[in-house]
Amino acid sequence: MTSPDSVVVGYDGSPEAALAVRWAARHAALMDCELQVVHCSLWPLLTNDLGPVKGISGSGLQHQAQSILDEGQAEALSAAPRVRTRGSLLYGLPAGHLRRIADNSRMLVLGSRGIGGFMGLLVGSVSLELAATASCPVAVIRFDQNPEGRVVVGIDSSGSAGALGIACAMASATGADLMIIHVIQPHDGPANKPGGGQEAARRLLITAAESARAMAPDVSVRQHIAQDSSVPRALLNTARGAALIVVGSKGWGLLRGTIGSSAHAVLHHATGPVLISRQPQPDGTAGNSKT
Repeated sequence: MTSPDSVVVGYDGSPEAALAVRWAARHAALMDCELQVVHCSLWPLLTNDLGPVKGISGSGLQHQAQSILDEGQAEALSAAPRVRTRGSLLYGLPAGHLRRIADNSRMLVLGSRGIGGFMGLLVGSVSLELAATASCPVAVIRFDQNPEGRVVVGIDSSGSAGALGIACAMASATGADLMIIHVIQPHDGPANKPGGGQEAARRLLITAAESARAMAPDVSVRQHIAQDSSVPRALLNTARGAALIVVGSKGWGLLRGTIGSSAHAVLHHATGPVLISRQPQPDGTAGNSKT
């Protein structure tokens, strides 16, 4: 388990994971957090012969695994030379190790499919699993083309306090503007009648904006109401050119251990980093939902 002032990032040597490490390093430095780079080697699942080849210096699977971890730390320092880093070399499947290590941390950062993902999926299986099961917010980095852009956070009728809180923290750390969006769907009621979708959305956004300004008084906060039958589509359209999109999640979605349909769609189609913040359940455990 790490401290609350740490950011954890998984690295396996792939280009996707390198992008995630650089993103994590920059943001850990901005938030004055330690960065923990984790490499999980799968070789012990396949062979017990991890040692060096006799007579060949620097050989062997264990040495190779350590070299990958060292490479990950070097990637971090190339992006943020002053970030505090430490490395962890573990053996076995990555999801369980990363979930355990990231428990209580500020954030877990993953590449889009660099850690055990199936080729052909836009976001890999391990990233999706951890987005659904990790106890801390999970950032999945597919692209990072607009690092100077705004932070966009989608909130539902509950106010999505967890998502709003981490979005404020990210905007404050990076100096970005914050856009809070709520999506009205056709079944939300008459848009222009008292108590209908538009009025309820306006009240919800006013409350959220007040909370955001209290949490991050240095951040410029804007509000946006979108009307669309598809929540992910509205979020993605609003987040064009954003540095980060933050999505809240609660419940258990369609299957236990999977993220909900909206978060799933945003992860697969976003053109920038996505941060999933799971809302605690009434029993205190973290959950995830269709929204």
